[in-house]
Amino acid sequence: MVHTNTLFGAVLVGLTAHGVTAADCTRDILSTAAQAYLAGAAAGKAPANLATTNFTYIENDVALDISKGILSAPISIDLNRTFLDTEECGAFMEINAASNKKPYVLLVRVFVDAASSQITDIESVVTKDGDWAFNAAGHLAADKQEKWDAIPEAKQDTRAVLKAAADAYLDSWGDGTVNPPFGNPCSRIEGGSSTARGAASGNTCKMPQFPQPFKVTNRRYIMDPTFGAIDIFNNFPFIDKAKPNGTPSTNLYRVEGGKIRYIHELTVCTNKNCGR
Repeated sequence: MVHTNTLFGAVLVGLTAHGVTAADCTRDILSTAAQAYLAGAAAGKAPANLATTNFTYIENDVALDISKGILSAPISIDLNRTFLDTEECGAFMEINAASNKKPYVLLVRVFVDAASSQITDIESVVTKDGDWAFNAAGHLAADKQEKWDAIPEAKQDTRAVLKAAADAYLDSWGDGTVNPPFGNPCSRIEGGSSTARGAASGNTCKMPQFPQPFKVTNRRYIMDPTFGAIDIFNNFPFIDKAKPNGTPSTNLYRVEGGKIRYIHELTVCTNKNCGR
């Protein structure tokens, strides 16, 4: 059952956006939930530990019955990167299914009630053939070349630093005075195309400004400082001619020492290649 009234959660004093005190949420709880999602995806069914009431399933910004979405058929998972956010009590996973009969690349968020260890919300951006620059095999090849190792605790960036770096990148699309803190090197995967040119390539993450006015809205954050990982769900304007005010999109970043090292961008299109 889908309950759309909890689409983006409720923020209460002392609680996270999804209603769980941060102190109650552990990486073990989140890891278990992530593994349950991955097992369900591989089997083509919902995870085993869904909440029996007040469960929400959102796919590409649309509330669905979970049996009608991407989990309705088995998925061959070629690569997944799993991150854990104990403050939001959510796991987030980048999943590449290039070898699947119908290839996908998706970014999934799984939120948990720490008291019961049950999954209360699943939100995902799912891309497939016809979406912006989609090429699951190209994405997989580039992703495999990247290193997302755990960062030593003393060198981990704060949540504020991760958010500032990620926001600066999106803000720069509409404001040329914003200078994102790109690392050297920095590379970007957009759909299935990579800007990486080798270890000495320098910064290949910079994007040109889009036609003005331009603002990326409806930003929803989740992050894991242990891996320098932050993901922003957003509504990307301009690119989809059928939805000029914004189409479902996600930007996953790796930030090291306050500098952006990797960016992965997935954008959903109404029509093939967003009508462009």
